[in-house]
Amino acid sequence: MLLPLRVSARLWLRLLTGPAPATAALLLLASGPVLAQTTRVTVAGTVRDAAGQPLEQVTVGVEGQPGGTSTDEQGRFSLPVTRPAAGAAAPVLVLRRLGFRPERLPLNLNQPIRPLAVTLQDDASGRALNNVTVRGRTDAADTREQVSIMQLEPRTAKEIPSPFGDFSAILKTLPGVASTNELTSTYSVRGGNYEENLIYVNGFEVYRPFLVTTAQQEGLSFVNPDLVNTIEFSTGGWQPKYGDKLSSVLNIEYKRPSTFGASATASLVGGTAHVEAASPNRRVSYLAGVRYKNATYVFNSLQQAQGGYNPTFYDGQSLITFHLGPQGNEERTSVGVFNTFAHNDFRFNPESGQSSFSTGTNQLSRLYIAYEGRERMQYDTYQGGLSLSHLVRPNLRLELLGGLLYSREFEYRDVEAGYSIAQINRDQDSPDFGTDINRRGVGTLFKHSRNSLEARIATLETRGTWTPGYRSTVRWGLKAGREQIQDALNEYSFVDSADYVPEARRTRLVSDLDLSSTRTQGYVQHTLRFDSLRTLTYGARLSYWTVNGQTTFSPRVQYAFRARGNPRLSWKAAVGVYHQPPFYRELRYQAAVAGNPQVQEGVLNLDLQAQRALHFIVGNELRFTSWGRPFRFTGEAYYKYLTDVVPYDIDNVRLRYLANNNAKAYAAGLDARVSGEFIPGTESWFSLGLLTTRENLTGDSLNVFDQTTGQLIGREPKGYIRRPSDQRLNLGVFLQDNLPGDPSVKGYVNLIFGTGLPFSPPGLPDLRGTSKLTRSYKRADLGFTKVLSLRSAAERTASGRTVQLQTLWMSLEVLNVLGADNLAGYNYIQDLNGLTYSIPNFLSRRLVNLRIIARF
Repeated sequence: MLLPLRVSARLWLRLLTGPAPATAALLLLASGPVLAQTTRVTVAGTVRDAAGQPLEQVTVGVEGQPGGTSTDEQGRFSLPVTRPAAGAAAPVLVLRRLGFRPERLPLNLNQPIRPLAVTLQDDASGRALNNVTVRGRTDAADTREQVSIMQLEPRTAKEIPSPFGDFSAILKTLPGVASTNELTSTYSVRGGNYEENLIYVNGFEVYRPFLVTTAQQEGLSFVNPDLVNTIEFSTGGWQPKYGDKLSSVLNIEYKRPSTFGASATASLVGGTAHVEAASPNRRVSYLAGVRYKNATYVFNSLQQAQGGYNPTFYDGQSLITFHLGPQGNEERTSVGVFNTFAHNDFRFNPESGQSSFSTGTNQLSRLYIAYEGRERMQYDTYQGGLSLSHLVRPNLRLELLGGLLYSREFEYRDVEAGYSIAQINRDQDSPDFGTDINRRGVGTLFKHSRNSLEARIATLETRGTWTPGYRSTVRWGLKAGREQIQDALNEYSFVDSADYVPEARRTRLVSDLDLSSTRTQGYVQHTLRFDSLRTLTYGARLSYWTVNGQTTFSPRVQYAFRARGNPRLSWKAAVGVYHQPPFYRELRYQAAVAGNPQVQEGVLNLDLQAQRALHFIVGNELRFTSWGRPFRFTGEAYYKYLTDVVPYDIDNVRLRYLANNNAKAYAAGLDARVSGEFIPGTESWFSLGLLTTRENLTGDSLNVFDQTTGQLIGREPKGYIRRPSDQRLNLGVFLQDNLPGDPSVKGYVNLIFGTGLPFSPPGLPDLRGTSKLTRSYKRADLGFTKVLSLRSAAERTASGRTVQLQTLWMSLEVLNVLGADNLAGYNYIQDLNGLTYSIPNFLSRRLVNLRIIARF
């Protein structure tokens, strides 16, 4: 049969190119039965490493058969395999990649072919590869074409040691990012506050609760690390396609799975579980995850308040994708359904507290507190989104996104605290060294709250991407949103240090506010690639808000180029205008009720204008090789000039806005980051940020005293003062290592250091922005992991079961290994003489956490 087949093939080829097409067609039909005797089937699957992460650039082929393929960035492959003749041996699938042991997998093609899940084991010998590990990497977008953009590895966000496994832990190690509280997922970027950061998940903007006042009340950060596929983070100068904020953009894309996968995590502070899968024809894929957090273990290590903590937080997220395109072109039309819910319930029955502090006369004092009462804060958030994407033409894609958000929050508090202040004996020769002497103050503090808030936000957005040629890409979008917020406040407090409460020490806040508004915004941008070395992106955004009637215009431009003689070195520059139209919190302020200054009511400044920032950024990126391994250095210098600024103060994680555009400000600094394989096969980095940010309030002044007599002679303008986020130096380090000869045993170090921040007591504007600093923030977390691979790929395939335990990831974490006493903020109390003391609130102490991750 082989000889006739060869002859017919040669004759067919000659006759196709000759003058006898009819004869060629006849011979083709004659050879058809011979060709039909060999059938082919498609084998598809996903390849992962021992940690469960997708592996790209894995070569896949069948022994004895020509051709082959390789996996993509998500570890997926698809390969046609020739079905063997009856009685012949089963074909063997072979998978190879440098740094991993080859995998040989017999295929049973007489049964229905299911998607394969293959795990490659690290090649621990090292001798065959001469101690060189090759790791593949592809970028979703070339970072050399964009300014201040970083792409992060989702696996690192899951493995980095932190108290709660929050996604934001990885961001806090990056240059330009500052956070001095490990209990919160908030962060500031280049001198801004945490409400100046944009967060997108699959194109939908993420909101945070409104009433949170302390980090302990926060629940889970919105982003679920188990579901993340790509991470892009910009610290300034971003393109017009992103929205209207002043400081940063975090853009997250969740996975679109093609094969089954699942994981479950358990630790001393909670657990997570997720599942992902696709239909046999891959037209429907789904991704879902749930998380639970109970932070009692961590909160019990706090020094300032002891009692009965019952913080319960849980959430769930799902993404279902439908591919509606024709067979073979399923990506042409797709529909995504994204749903989330979050329940955050913080309950606390305080019992006692103790804290030591120094006074202005350098005396060491101790505060004792006894509590009665309880606190309860609950935040429930529901968010859903529907997205439609359609490829109109090969170079034109249109998208439609609709989103809904409902948030219900309440804050109940009835707490009475009795306190006493005593001086500590510091005479080391005294038999009473370290004991209390000279008790100076006894008092009572009472707080009552009945606050509630409901927020409803609906948005509709259309976006388009047109690529008229390889060198040109045009993007545009139009978004409209309707917001409705109802806020009811009822707070009462007093301070008693003399067995009676004078009117001056009683305060009450009442309000019943309702705000409805519509926002409209749009953008257009054009990216032009002159050649492979030079890229220009320019465009603008427009926005309009019905409350203040303001229209903002934000032009932005970026330019990046690589040196022709050294394509590994790229230079970047960006300039642009960035507006932040006010949201509800910026509008609200407190005003005294006429005739009763101790009673205040919440008021909205509906004339508040958008804050405006002008960004100037220059930087470079150098990709180099050292010790035979890849590295990357990025450095940027930036200057931001802000006008129409709304000043604010920070109290733990609560921002207190002054609700007026009565300031201008600036922020300037340098950011640098070196990342790469300091340890072969693992990525680590060092980040350094230098910053200064100051503001000048209109009409802000200080008392001026005569230096001889000490009498008040007038007032003078303050000028520029330090902003609450003025952290001059910030250092972040993340290191990974593995045990020589056994890469399944790894170690992690997460180190953050930040200099002190300026602070001032509330209600004393003359002290605002003074040089008094909190102590520096320093924290080091260690992690040690062991990965166990329980089944080989051949064993999983032979069993025929879809759900099988593949790897077990066990981790021991030592949190705050230095035992540093870091500050969360201050409480302010008074003694009998009316003197005010700032009492430090300390963060968590040294803790040990255990985590176990099972991957299926």
